[in-house]
Amino acid sequence: MQFIVDNWMLLAVALSSGAMLLWPALQGAAQAGLTPAGAVQLINREKAVVIDVCEAEEFAAGHVTGARNVPLGQLEEKLPGAVKNKSLPLILVCKSGARSGRAVAIARKLGYENAQSLGGGLGAWKAANLPLEKA
Repeated sequence: MQFIVDNWMLLAVALSSGAMLLWPALQGAAQAGLTPAGAVQLINREKAVVIDVCEAEEFAAGHVTGARNVPLGQLEEKLPGAVKNKSLPLILVCKSGARSGRAVAIARKLGYENAQSLGGGLGAWKAANLPLEKA
């Protein structure tokens, strides 16, 4: 116990450096999702359907080639009409990956067990130099 009292600054430095080492891993877990390369493989090999959950204006500004637009607020009502085969892989996309993460939960609730979010959203797609379409 005397060691802790005498060396409290040393212990504080050790704990803070450990926290700094863990921070990127924790942040990466929060941003988890499908990589752009993984999404391309799903599209090409398993005929995955890409659903953009952005609003119509954002969708018109740029979206993944071949994506269908179903805004997040209308996902529960319109997704069953947009994708009838629930066994197909579903890739949900938005600008940053935050809305598509919420959309995955909605899609799974509707029975789309193969629903995944594009990690990093359109920003990651653009960073990977993959094609975009404009409406």
